[in-house]
Amino acid sequence: MKVLSFGSLNIDLLFSVDHIALPGETISSDSFTRSAGGKGANQAAALAKAGLPVYMAGKTGKDGLFLLELLESYGVNTDSVIQYEGAAGQAIIQIDRNGQNSIVLFSGGNGEITIEEIKKTIAGFTGGDIIVLQNEIVHIDHIIKTAEKKGMRICFNPSPFNDKILTLPLDSVKWLFINEIEGAALTGLPPLSSPPAAIDRLTEIFPNTEIILTAGKDGAFYGCGKERFSCEIVKAPVIDTTGAGDTFIGFFLAAREKNMSVSQSLAAACKAAAIAVSRKGAMESIPLANEVFN
Repeated sequence: MKVLSFGSLNIDLLFSVDHIALPGETISSDSFTRSAGGKGANQAAALAKAGLPVYMAGKTGKDGLFLLELLESYGVNTDSVIQYEGAAGQAIIQIDRNGQNSIVLFSGGNGEITIEEIKKTIAGFTGGDIIVLQNEIVHIDHIIKTAEKKGMRICFNPSPFNDKILTLPLDSVKWLFINEIEGAALTGLPPLSSPPAAIDRLTEIFPNTEIILTAGKDGAFYGCGKERFSCEIVKAPVIDTTGAGDTFIGFFLAAREKNMSVSQSLAAACKAAAIAVSRKGAMESIPLANEVFN
């Protein structure tokens, strides 16, 4: 079994600020860091650090070569990442004194992936392999359809959420990872509805899909058919929330592939995310397997 993270590779430009800048406001930054990111790359790093055989697919420019070197240092195979003459994806991230963030994205190579490149990449995988997708690259609909024909198990994290998500063949998705805002958009329920209510509605809409909803301080919730599970957060000092959701996804999937129960997998994912938010950075903050599975 192989895991393919087909997604974004970004250069993260992080600014530490007192508060997130308001419209028309100019503020000073206490520090600046250039680091590796992108939800696709973050999830690949999390999956690899959690102990799975991971392959990264995407597109980046020469300015993003350090991203590939970092992924490879975590054990990720980057042979399917295409290098082109344009720029890598970029993310401008403000992190306030409470660890919350605000992000502006430039797609770069993430928006230049072609249908032929998708076909060529997925041809190297077989039925039963896992493909992990986010919404920071183009042609997600085609990737889902191609992966389904191949018999791959599809994991989708519809972030950042937009109206195009509602047109995707989500019935083909095995694991759907969402937060409260994404859950509200998919169900039509108010954003502050209870997570269990959102889970109930989503399992009606997608009866064959495992729904995993993260709800911040309220913990994480799982639903599939009639099954329901939940897990409280693991309390930790919050330094930087960037990449916490990607860490959660990587460790939940890794735990399930290690034949852990849903409850155990939620607990492991919550623990991994708690460790990640207590550290600075995205990929760099993700814990290793022996920090979580012990």
